[in-house]
Amino acid sequence: MKPARIQKSFVQPHSWQQLKNGEWVVESIQTRLDEWCPKLFGYHMLKLGGLSCELTTHNCNIKHQVNVDITNPLHSVIADAYDLPFVEKSIDAALVCHQLDYCSDPHRLLREIDRIIIDDGHIILTGFNPISLTGAASLLPWRKNNLPWSGRMFTPYRIKDWLGLLNYEVVHCDTYALFPVRRGKALTTWLEHGMGACASTFGSVYFIVAKKRMYPLKPIKPHWKVKKRRGLSPASVGFNKSLSGTENKG
Repeated sequence: MKPARIQKSFVQPHSWQQLKNGEWVVESIQTRLDEWCPKLFGYHMLKLGGLSCELTTHNCNIKHQVNVDITNPLHSVIADAYDLPFVEKSIDAALVCHQLDYCSDPHRLLREIDRIIIDDGHIILTGFNPISLTGAASLLPWRKNNLPWSGRMFTPYRIKDWLGLLNYEVVHCDTYALFPVRRGKALTTWLEHGMGACASTFGSVYFIVAKKRMYPLKPIKPHWKVKKRRGLSPASVGFNKSLSGTENKG
């Protein structure tokens, strides 16, 4: 497994128009986001990155929404994703679209987002799945230097493992788009439904919703054990009585 942190700078896309089939990808993400926005509650929502800024979240119950990016004109705050200008535990939900694919230190980025999310807050992550046709295309020499293949792709299983280390519970994970094309949508949808779980495993895009927990997901068992008092055990009581009777006879 390749290390997550590398010494390399990536070109961060700030608009869906920069990506191949970007219009189709943002449309599919928007459909899933529309289902989850009414389930989010709180006071403040963070939309990190230009791709997140272009997504519509009007049906979300969280009305105060902050768009953070450097290049996208829809931003409301200009800041570095590794150093967000928010106090600890001040954000109720964070939308992070394809940010992990184009950063040199995804662990640091997740820790910074975790710092500002409140307990029981939500984080929504999207990205490209390397075990897919889109991931296989990144191996082609004439594509590896162009978006979206110029970044790095992490499997949704690895993303869920990172979230688990930060004490997040993954409440939803959807991997879809076995055939990432816009034309013939009805045919590709029919093929994906026919293939079942196989199509989900090799989907090109993942959509993950995780909830931050206040307590560890797995209870930690104590290392100490209560020692039993020997004087109260039935065997020891009978043994003491027999000894006392022998002494009296003597």
